Amino acid sequence: MNKMALVVTCSLLAMPAFAETVAEKTGINSTLGIAPTTRDFVQEVAISDMFEIQSSKLASTKLNGAEKDFADHMIADHTKTSDELSSQAKIDNITVPQAMDSSHQKMLEKLNGLNGEDFRKQYFSDQVSAHKDAVSLFERYGKGGDNAKLKDWASTTLPTLQHHLEMARGIYKNT
Repeated sequence: MNKMALVVTCSLLAMPAFAETVAEKTGINSTLGIAPTTRDFVQEVAISDMFEIQSSKLASTKLNGAEKDFADHMIADHTKTSDELSSQAKIDNITVPQAMDSSHQKMLEKLNGLNGEDFRKQYFSDQVSAHKDAVSLFERYGKGGDNAKLKDWASTTLPTLQHHLEMARGIYKNT
């Protein structure tokens, strides 16, 4: 029975697919501090950036003052990282997803249906959560990624993501 489970697990982990590997999708890699594969890294970053940009565009129309400024900052920074990622992925012949996965799409749809304080709380909760995940992803790939240019880019981009997380936490604790 244990051998069968091992064979199934290895098969799932080795299965080539556009989607993330099972270890990354389930959070096992993150829990264990294991670097994602290059394909998983590119996929996760692209989807995260799409969510950041689209949710922040929505926030920019629903928020004011410093909160709107934060959303506008997220749009600018994540558009920049998307462009940088796409350029490097193209050089390395890695496919970049052009649409969000279903879980991020559902999060965006939920945000779209909210207004006022409910929107504000959900947007900043999502920002804190998304940036925690991004910091973990970039830390792990920066330390153990197998593509030298993307690994350097992850390490160089990490401080910006850490700053985003601290900004989002600062605003979120005031909700």
